[in-house]
Amino acid sequence: MCGIAGYIHLDPLRYASAEKLNNMVDVLSHRGPDGKGIYVNKNIALGHSRLSIIDLDTGNQPMFNDDREIILTFNGEIYNYKELREELKKKGHNFHTTSDTEVVIKAYEEWSTNCFLKFNGMWGLALWDNRKKQLIISRDRVGEKPLYYAKVDNTFIFSSEIKGIFQYGIKKTPRLELIEIYLFCSNIPAPYTFFENIYKLLPGHFLTIDSSGEKDEKYWDLPEINEDNMIRNEKDVFSSFTDLLNDSVNLRTRSDVPFGAFLSGGLDSSTIVGIMTDICAEQVQTFTVKFHDKLFDESNYAKLVSDKFKTNHHVCEVSFQDIQDLLNITKHYFDEPFGDSSAIPTYYVSKLAQLHVKMVLTGDGGDEALSGYKTYLGIKLLKYFENKKHLITFINQVSKAFNSRSKNSIISKLNEVKTFINTSQLGFLDRLIIRHSFYPMVRIKQLTASLKNQIPIEDYFSDILRNCNYKDDFYKQMYINYKYDLPDDYLVKVDRMSMANSIETRTPFLDYRLIEYMVHVDQKIKLKNFQLKYILKNTFGKGLPQEIINLPKKGFVIPLRDIYKNPEFTTFKNIKTLFSGSLIDGVVSDNKTGHKDFGQFLWSLSILEKILE
Repeated sequence: MCGIAGYIHLDPLRYASAEKLNNMVDVLSHRGPDGKGIYVNKNIALGHSRLSIIDLDTGNQPMFNDDREIILTFNGEIYNYKELREELKKKGHNFHTTSDTEVVIKAYEEWSTNCFLKFNGMWGLALWDNRKKQLIISRDRVGEKPLYYAKVDNTFIFSSEIKGIFQYGIKKTPRLELIEIYLFCSNIPAPYTFFENIYKLLPGHFLTIDSSGEKDEKYWDLPEINEDNMIRNEKDVFSSFTDLLNDSVNLRTRSDVPFGAFLSGGLDSSTIVGIMTDICAEQVQTFTVKFHDKLFDESNYAKLVSDKFKTNHHVCEVSFQDIQDLLNITKHYFDEPFGDSSAIPTYYVSKLAQLHVKMVLTGDGGDEALSGYKTYLGIKLLKYFENKKHLITFINQVSKAFNSRSKNSIISKLNEVKTFINTSQLGFLDRLIIRHSFYPMVRIKQLTASLKNQIPIEDYFSDILRNCNYKDDFYKQMYINYKYDLPDDYLVKVDRMSMANSIETRTPFLDYRLIEYMVHVDQKIKLKNFQLKYILKNTFGKGLPQEIINLPKKGFVIPLRDIYKNPEFTTFKNIKTLFSGSLIDGVVSDNKTGHKDFGQFLWSLSILEKILE
């Protein structure tokens, strides 16, 4: 895992600057503290900051092919590099290192840009083909690794993080027309960034850049499906899923450095730890966070899993008292507004892990592969309740009779049902937008009403769904999870917070073979008898502590509501110049009086406030 940066002047007579490239690479040193390399030749500049995981001695970058006509700077891991290496040897290629980086170069020599389809891994890379005078930048299939780019003054610039592009000299001009999207999503989704002229390369895409300009091509997408002919044989699904996940974990434990696993106590990370225990000869090291507030703390469940598999378990206790420090961390490592507050515990568990290992496996992607979110349950319940109006009316009336702030589990469930009922008559797009917002839709629209040229949230999600050929809402939701939630939120969070602590994360549930297979599995198997993660529970789940099998999903959520009762954290001077101050005060007041829990939305506002300083 590393950081990459560079640029090409599209005028071949304009020479690149080694000093400027060094500055770009230096700000990415947290991503790769083990080494630094640059290549500058005429109008091309490629830089690399290295975190050594495989081939510690000869894997330095930028790396060249034999005649030094192809130069690569690469961030990521190709897990099947050993198999590809043998395949390429049979085709006559010679190797001088044992690194996956050299495999990428030889694969490009053999298959050109079709090589990306051969890779099982995660990456953001830049390859200069001196023969063709072309720069190629590429990003992995689902967006585990980031890649940003800009084109200004007839120069194409790229970097693993936006700060590398800023170091080139790009101005920080905010795109205020994206604020509505941010307030709904708590992030700035691809291809946008919060700054003019800077963009994210989409997952599964590569760009070819030369003197004639740049060309964007998609090399991978979620497979087409026949919704009338999905995989419905339960026994076959259990067998194939087990084999694919076992092999995925096995590939991702290839490492020349010590490694471990993040363990939240949930099904997904617990499954990964269980498989690792079977595969690894040495005791598995696991890492989790602990919270003071018992409503948010799952560390006791993580301990149950650790005890079951006899891991070397490490726990850090997280405090959220110094909110200014947390905001500064978020601003520095994300560069643009990113309001998912679970980034903070992810930062601290990464900081803990870095003291013991250089790489960890995680359970990220499990909910996407298994359709494990409550959203899928809601979609199925909508169909189930279509002709049961009296039951719906009864549940709605009962839920109204109770205080919405009650922590009683039964009342909490009824209130969830109330929300579900109130949105049940809406179309998929409207329900999708409501689910992604931590604040009422109409009030976000009121907040942004005074801002000019806002890109409506409806337009953004409509654009995503325009490329979706899936018909059933269940499969549309699966599409959204892979095309938006993962690459723009969850994977961004994990990449930035782990790289902030110079630690690599690997995600077995995101093996493309597993994704492609599970996309074809019928929803009746994924959600049999209204049981979320039915497949996982009836395969690997049988070997897990039974206490965690039906544990409600929490994730690394943090208790923000009480923090934002403190007036010190709710002044919002910068954003009150953009929005109505009275509307902002209304959010603060509703949260403070306990009328509603708007802590997460206030955190998003705090991040925006910080970015606009």
